Amino acid sequence: MLKQTESRYNPVRLWSLLGLMALWPHAGGAAPLAGNPQAGQAAFKLCASCHQVGPRARGGFGPQLTGVIGRKAASTGDYHYSEAMQKSGIVWSEERLAAFMRDPDRVVPGTRMRFWGISDEQKIADLLAYLKASAQ
Repeated sequence: MLKQTESRYNPVRLWSLLGLMALWPHAGGAAPLAGNPQAGQAAFKLCASCHQVGPRARGGFGPQLTGVIGRKAASTGDYHYSEAMQKSGIVWSEERLAAFMRDPDRVVPGTRMRFWGISDEQKIADLLAYLKASAQ
């Protein structure tokens, strides 16, 4: 609760808060969040209208994502990728895939993936855990 003499918009507090936000969760050597594959499976429902994972996965409206971590972008034969994705040269590491989940157009300008991105870092960690588990 604020004291009567304190302002809700105290500039010192605001700059301190912004500084802390810039450091969380990945900057400054902070450990990445631990993902939960079961929560990731539930979160994948958002992705499932375009993507599939698992032994019988295939490309549809979007490419299949089984084994995507460690795979070169635009490398599955059952999906027609955008020119931007084909020319990206990306190999999908967890970090790169997380960045793509946050903002696809920033990572691959010109991608055909029409998705606003995910801002919830825990949900991204859970999705990555699910994608890793589904590749085994």
